[in-house]
Amino acid sequence: MIEVKDIYKTFGENEVLKGISATFEQGKNNLIIGGSGSGKTTLLKCIVGLHEPTKGKVFFADENFTDMDFEQRVPIRTHIGMLFQNSALFDSMTVEENIMFPLNLFTQQTHAEKLDRANFCLERVNLEGKNKLYPAELSGGMKKRVGIARAISMQPKYLFVDEPNSGLDPKTSILIDELINEITTEYNMTTVIVTHDMNSVMGIGDHIIFLHEGKKWWEGGNKEIAKTDNQELNDFVFASKFMRAAKAKL
Repeated sequence: MIEVKDIYKTFGENEVLKGISATFEQGKNNLIIGGSGSGKTTLLKCIVGLHEPTKGKVFFADENFTDMDFEQRVPIRTHIGMLFQNSALFDSMTVEENIMFPLNLFTQQTHAEKLDRANFCLERVNLEGKNKLYPAELSGGMKKRVGIARAISMQPKYLFVDEPNSGLDPKTSILIDELINEITTEYNMTTVIVTHDMNSVMGIGDHIIFLHEGKKWWEGGNKEIAKTDNQELNDFVFASKFMRAAKAKL
């Protein structure tokens, strides 16, 4: 479980986050949604420590992550996996080497042990035998799956995902959502996903917070979204004619 308490973040005179409090639950897909500039990626970066909150606290389980120095944060960071929006694979490394990168940094495992773990992770994301390929040889969906394999290589307790479906076709997007959902449930991780993909919201949104103008505007699950009378949320989620028609049938 991750808890954020009264998080503010200011860049110069621009106050991006305005008192966000939320609990991200273990074993569930916790989605952060909102329009461009609403603060969702900034909140994600504050949680993982890429940004320091101007005010407020972040807790991993019962540990106050915000008040820790760099060295104190290392044990928590070793339990964090992250899938970046563009996958952020190292172009000069093979698939196998990309997945083993965190293991090289944070473990004392032998090469054979790291290779065994890389192979397990590749099998888990349905990319067996792709060890020696380079990122340039992979499709967008394959890069995302390699990114997921690397993110779970350290057997994390916490998984952070930034726009997992960006640049993917609808069919591949669904496959990535299903994979994230399966891994979250299988390993009982606390998964936090920033997304603007409404298929993800409706498909795997166990717990959702909607940000609007830097504030938490709504919170609930995907089964509750169709019933909400929150105008800003409705305008965001059901902006298209297709989504409005789908809501009418729910």
